[in-house]
Amino acid sequence: MHFIKKIFAWWTDATLGTMFFTWRRGVLVGHDEQGNSYYEEKAAPKGRGKRRWVIFAGTVEASRVSPDWHGWLHYTFDDPPTIAPLQRKSWEKEHRPNLTGTRFAWRPLGSLGEGGQRPHATGDYEAWIPNDK
Repeated sequence: MHFIKKIFAWWTDATLGTMFFTWRRGVLVGHDEQGNSYYEEKAAPKGRGKRRWVIFAGTVEASRVSPDWHGWLHYTFDDPPTIAPLQRKSWEKEHRPNLTGTRFAWRPLGSLGEGGQRPHATGDYEAWIPNDK
């Protein structure tokens, strides 16, 4: 079953084609804190830069790539974060993937995911009425 999944299920893991391409032409550059592996092409054909790609550890979801690795993948930075880590500001939070669709997603008070119970109106709302002139 795992072999069949490798052929067709690209959203859960790298396909056989990606694994073969990585084995033949890729060089491991590093891993991030989520276990994703980042690769670069050994040698690029004439007139083209080296390709860069990620093989996800688990579900394939682009928001699981941290900002520093995202910058390297998109050629914003020449050096990978293993060589030149992105400087963090004191006010920055830790990177988190998009949690939409998971049980950890944010749900506002009164939404169906939170039980569907809205707080009662407090009477401080006054509807807008346009001027009839």
